Amino acid sequence: MKKLLGFIFIACLFSTLSASAQFAFGVKGGLNISKVDFSQDIIDADNLTGFQIGPMVEFTVPLFGIGMDAALLYSQKGLEYNSESHKTDYLDVPVNLKWKFGLPIVKGYFTAGPYVSFRIGGDKIWKVIDSQIEAKSFGAGLNFGAGIEVVRHLQVGFNYDLGLVKNYSGDALTGDGKNRGWAITAAILF
Repeated sequence: MKKLLGFIFIACLFSTLSASAQFAFGVKGGLNISKVDFSQDIIDADNLTGFQIGPMVEFTVPLFGIGMDAALLYSQKGLEYNSESHKTDYLDVPVNLKWKFGLPIVKGYFTAGPYVSFRIGGDKIWKVIDSQIEAKSFGAGLNFGAGIEVVRHLQVGFNYDLGLVKNYSGDALTGDGKNRGWAITAAILF
C-alpha cells in the first residue's frame, strides 16, 4: 500500500510539472568562427567567419530550470588558407540539455549536448598544398554553451562546437579533418 501511494504521489508530481512546463518557439542566428583541425600539422590555417540561422524550440520545467532546446540551423563552416576561403554549408541539428538560473527578468543559462551535421552545399573538393581534401556528407559532435536570457524572449550566448567525426578526408600529407568552432548567437523566442 505504501508503494502504491508513493507511486501515485510521484505520478501526480510529474504530471503537475509537465502541465506547467514552458514551451517556446523562435528563431536563432549568429556568427560562426570555425576552423578545421587536421590530423597532420602541415596546414596552418586561419579561422573562417560564417553565419548560422534557423528555427529553434525550447522546453523548460520552471521549478528546476532544467530543460532542452533543439534547432535546425543553416551553418557555414570551413577554413581560410593562403587568402582563400574554403567553405562548406551544413544543416546542423543540435539538441542540448539546458539549465537556466537567476531572476525572472534576467537569467543565465548553460547548455551541453550532441549535434549532427548534413552537408548541403559549398565546396566538395578543396585544393590545399597540392592535396585534395574532400568534404564528407555527415558530421557529429558536442556543443557546450552559456548565455543570458532577458524577459523570456531574447537569448544571447556563445557556444563551442567540438567535432567528433571526420568531416574531411585528405591524403597522407594533410590527414583527415574535424570541424571546430565558436559561435556567438542570439535567439528571439515567441
